[in-house]
Amino acid sequence: MAARPEGTPIWTDAMFTDAEAAKTFYGDVLGWTFAEAATEFGGYTQASKDGKAVAAVVPPMPGQDTPPQSAWCLYFSSPDAAATAERIRTAGGTVLMEPMRIGEFGTMCLARDPAGVVFGVWQPGTHEGFELEGETGSYAWAEVFTREPEKSDAFFTSVFGYGSKRMKDEAVDYKVFDLGSDPVLGRMTMTDDFPPEVPSYIQIYFAVDNCDKAVEAAERLSGRKVFGPMDSPFGRFAAILDPQGAAFAVIDMRTTVGEMPEME
Repeated sequence: MAARPEGTPIWTDAMFTDAEAAKTFYGDVLGWTFAEAATEFGGYTQASKDGKAVAAVVPPMPGQDTPPQSAWCLYFSSPDAAATAERIRTAGGTVLMEPMRIGEFGTMCLARDPAGVVFGVWQPGTHEGFELEGETGSYAWAEVFTREPEKSDAFFTSVFGYGSKRMKDEAVDYKVFDLGSDPVLGRMTMTDDFPPEVPSYIQIYFAVDNCDKAVEAAERLSGRKVFGPMDSPFGRFAAILDPQGAAFAVIDMRTTVGEMPEME
């Protein structure tokens, strides 16, 4: 597989207090199957769709008295995680976990932007990231939801060299970050519609065949619909909280309604 340009979303995982329950939930909603847990790496368990790696789930670290709130973490590709960590600091971000080598798989780093958005950096080794994208049950898109757009915009463009375009819509503050002509990430300003206790975060979209059926499956397994399903020029989508509180979205990219918005 050709190396992804620096700043390209490359992987996603989440920590769950009940990893087995998470497997059941995402296995039903997204059709994932799971490998054996890697005990030497804290029970890290890779999820696949049609035999191709799409994500991973992991239980809390041993000895953690209060496991963190479950949340999906998006990792961005880097040829040099240590150099990226330095740029994160220079741009006003915080390195939460220093670059750490994970066997032969690669090197990871966790960080937070000045607005509170948590994300990861992945320098590939033998694990090159997503083996399936944009297909049913796999990563489709991601958006930075931020309460301080000026800070997040300056940070991500500085660290990863993104270009950006803004949607021509007075009702919403939405940007798309790109690497050349390739859009890689959205950015949405959080409004007062979001409860004040919800921090800035990255929303990950997984592709599905039928948005409504995916929402029904999630609710049947004690997930909660937060928004949608809603039609858009990009696809029919909905935002969901899984039973352990991790936010994600599902999108049927083949069911589109309306004209694509103008960008400037």
